[in-house]
Formats: sequence, structure tokens, C-alpha cells
Amino acid sequence: MTGDGGVEDPRADLRWGTVPALLSEAAARLGEEEALVDADRRLSFVQLSAEAAGVTRALMASGVEKGDRVALWAPNCAGWAVAALGALGAGAVLVPLNTRFKGGEAAYILRASGARLLFTVRGFLGVDYPALLDGEDLGDLAETVLLDPEAGPPGPGPAATGFSEFLARKEEVDPDAAARRSTSVGAGDVSDLIFTSGTTGRPKGVVATHGQSLRTFGTWGSIVGLREGDRYLVVNPFFHTFGYKAGLLACLMAGATALPEPVFDVTAVLERVAAERVTVLPGPPTLYQSILAHPDRAAHDLSSLRLGVTGAAVVPVELVVAIREELGFDTVLTAYGLTESCGTVTMCRRSDPPQVVARTSGRAIPGVEVQVVGDDGTELPRGEAGEIVVRGYTVTAGYWEDPAATAAAIDPAGWLHTGDIGVMDDVGNVTVTDRLKDMYVVGGFNAYPAEVEAMLRGCPGVGPLAVVGVADERLGEVGCVFLVRPDAAADADSTLARRVLEWGRAQMANYKAPRHAVVVDALPLNASGKVLKGELRERFARGETPIVTYEGSK
Repeated sequence: MTGDGGVEDPRADLRWGTVPALLSEAAARLGEEEALVDADRRLSFVQLSAEAAGVTRALMASGVEKGDRVALWAPNCAGWAVAALGALGAGAVLVPLNTRFKGGEAAYILRASGARLLFTVRGFLGVDYPALLDGEDLGDLAETVLLDPEAGPPGPGPAATGFSEFLARKEEVDPDAAARRSTSVGAGDVSDLIFTSGTTGRPKGVVATHGQSLRTFGTWGSIVGLREGDRYLVVNPFFHTFGYKAGLLACLMAGATALPEPVFDVTAVLERVAAERVTVLPGPPTLYQSILAHPDRAAHDLSSLRLGVTGAAVVPVELVVAIREELGFDTVLTAYGLTESCGTVTMCRRSDPPQVVARTSGRAIPGVEVQVVGDDGTELPRGEAGEIVVRGYTVTAGYWEDPAATAAAIDPAGWLHTGDIGVMDDVGNVTVTDRLKDMYVVGGFNAYPAEVEAMLRGCPGVGPLAVVGVADERLGEVGCVFLVRPDAAADADSTLARRVLEWGRAQMANYKAPRHAVVVDALPLNASGKVLKGELRERFARGETPIVTYEGSK
């Protein structure tokens, strides 16, 4: 199935080619118009371009060469955008890190990517990120730079350079030399590695190029109707494709103002929408549900809102109608994608009725093929469930330094096997119904049982275990770990369960950490010894065995 939608937006034809070229063109075209607003910091397109160029020069002075990896571990903020754009201008490969990671998770990605330099922060939600790396093997990492103006008092972990000290190095590099570096970057050069987990239990870096990302999200912006002058509240995190590419990059292409929001707090969002006259507010369904349910919603002027984009979960038709009628959005769209396809595979169109927007994830975007296939790889008749496969310019060239994983995901004909089960209707709309890989979605974040299981096995005194996703009213899904009882002492079940849940919370990002635990005599296995996870999910739903729920902070 090849995407419909007519001729692609001319913004998607690679006339920019690279992110540095995009930023330069946006500065020339839009000048003093607001590009980014972060609290009291307001940057025009010219200022954003100039600040990014300063970072490019400082990185060159710090020894960063084209192709070197530069990591970013920070929340949505102006500093993240400036550092990222500066790194791309230096020809570096951006490696975003999830702000929910614990030290061991971040260290693994720093090692695996071979990152030379890390931009990070101290104090976001009370977390000292450099301190989390204390004692970890950081591979080739040579320097840690704090995005805050000053480094502050030294603490545990790698020595951190204050941003002012780092930026002062730009004087060592001539602006013309930095400009030559930026123009030497090509559309086919790797722009970023976004690490995603899979059934192997180890995160893998998905390779994306400058041209690939710009073409994808030029198309995305055209389909959703993003336009010059829009004011886009970016709640989706910059470390994810949605926040970084469908947010920051899409704003630069359209000429919209990006307003990064570090965390989703419904009251803060309502206040900012009113104060900044926000027009575009994408996010998971829970974002809109939280706004609709807020008792003080009517006290805030939300009349500026016009465009919403959601996905990552089943969306009730009633919610789409409520977003349009009660919140006043002109357009609400759903979409489907995965990191390996540059974040986008299918999208609804603005002309689609609420039933199509709610019940499907739309049709393939232009230039991309989507099929639903059976076990033998043959396309199935419309209406039959099978694996969703994708082919086209959005598909990654592969996983970073992992040819075996690449070969397992992308077949010789170029089809990316998503591991998602879906159904395609007569006009090509895709409905995602299940996941071959047992992935579950926690509040919009993908969680992978194999990775969670591998980490939980590090908990002392834990034997065989299995993790599944189970329904949760607030987050959509959460993890439940089934633990095999180490001995016959039934009265120790709750103690074991609570200990494992607490250990998980301390060792991994909270969206990965299981919320529930069940202690069992044995795990159900099939004839080949694989755990029957469907049976575990059914047991949880029936409540056959005592379920221990983590009672700490959510």
C-alpha cells in the first residue's frame, strides 16, 4: 500500500538537505520572529542560529570532529535545542538520552554510541545527572558539559564543565571555519542515534540521516497543517523522535514558534496555553483527557488551540469529539510510527471523520509503502490481521554497529518488520491491534519486557521471572512482573514482591519499572520452553493470585 495524499509538500523535497542548512535558511527567512520561548528566554530565529553557531565553534575547539557522537541528557529547554543544533552544525551525531534513565542505563548508551561529549543538567526534578554516572564505565566520553550557565559546586560523578566556560572556547575557532564545517555536512550523513530497546533486552541505536528526518517531518508538517506563525507547545520530550523531530525540527521548517515544556503538569500547561496563545498541542491521549477533566479548565482561555496530534494508544471516538467540541481544536489527527521508520509510518488526514481518526492510525505517508503480511511474508487480504511491514525512505539504514539486529529487522527486499500486528481496511487505513514483541506503552513511552527482565535479574535473591504489560486506568498500560517463588514459604511472597518492585524503581526509569508483582510456583511454558505471556496477562486480569502493587511515588 503506497501512501495517498497527493503531491508532497515542497518543504519535504530536501531543498534544505541538512539541519544546519535548515537553521540558516530559517534565520534568513524569518529573522526576528520568535523561534523558541523557554520561560523568560525568548530567541528569534536569528538568535537561535547565532547561539547554535557558538556551540558549533566551541565543540570544534573541544576536538569534536564530523561523525563524532555528542550526547544530550536534559529536559525540554532552550539549552537542549541550542546544544543539539550546534552539535549538528559541527557534523556530530546527536545521541539523546531519556531523562528518566538511571545511571547504568545512560552509561550503557554512552558506551555503545562511543559518545565523546555529554551535555546534561543538574537539578531537574531534583536529579543530579552527572552524579548518577559516578562509578560507571563511560567508554570514550571525554567531557561532560552542564547546560546551566555555571557548573556550580563539584559533586560525585564525572567532572562537569560549566556552559559559560565551554562556550568561551568558541573564540579559538574562526566563524568562517565553523561555517565551512556546517556546509560540509551532507543530506546522507548520519544526524542522530535514538536508542530503542527490543526483544534482545539491550537498547539499539537507530541510525537516521539529515535528509531522511527533514523529508519525513516536512511531510508530517504538511499533512497535519503546521504553518508559519503557529505557537507549538512541545510537551513530548526532545529525547524522543516526536518531541525533537515532529516538534523542534518541524517548527523550524514551518516557521512556527517552539515552546518547550519540561514536564507535563496540566495546570502549568493550561496557564501557558492561555499566556502564550498556543495553537498546536500534540501529545498522548492522556494529555487531552487530563485537560478535559481538570476542574479549573473553564478558567483558562484555550481559544487559541487549533491543532492536536495523538497516537500511541487506542483513542475513544468520544475523546476525539470532545477535543474538537469542548477544547475547540479545528483539527485532531492520529498517527502511527516507530523509531526505525523515523517515527512516522501512517497518518490520518484532516478530512477524515472522527471515527477514522479514533479507530485507525491512518494511511501511509507519501513515498512510503505499508503492508500487512502473514507468517510467510505474503501480503494478506484487507481486513485480516498480520504483521505490519514498511518500506521507503523513512526506514533506517540499520542499527548502530549491529548488523545482526539490522538483518533481523529489515529483510533483503527492504521491508522493515515492525513486530506490530495490525489490520488494513479497504482504503489503506491501518489499525494496530497487538505487538509481536510484547512491547507495552506506559503513558506514551514504549517499555520492552526483555529489557526490564534483564535488569530485574540483577536484583539479589531473584529467580525465574517474566514481565508483561497490563491495563492501567491512568497510564494505559504498566508492567507486571511474575516471580517464581524461591521456596515454599508463602508468607514471604509479599516481602519478595515489594523488594523487587522497590529495587526496580531504584534501578530503572519509572516507566520501565513494574508497577505490580505476582509470586507464582512456576511460569507457564510452551513446548519449546518459552513463557506463555498471554496466559500471564489473563491470570492478572482474573486476579487468580495475590497481586502486590507498588505504593510509592507513581
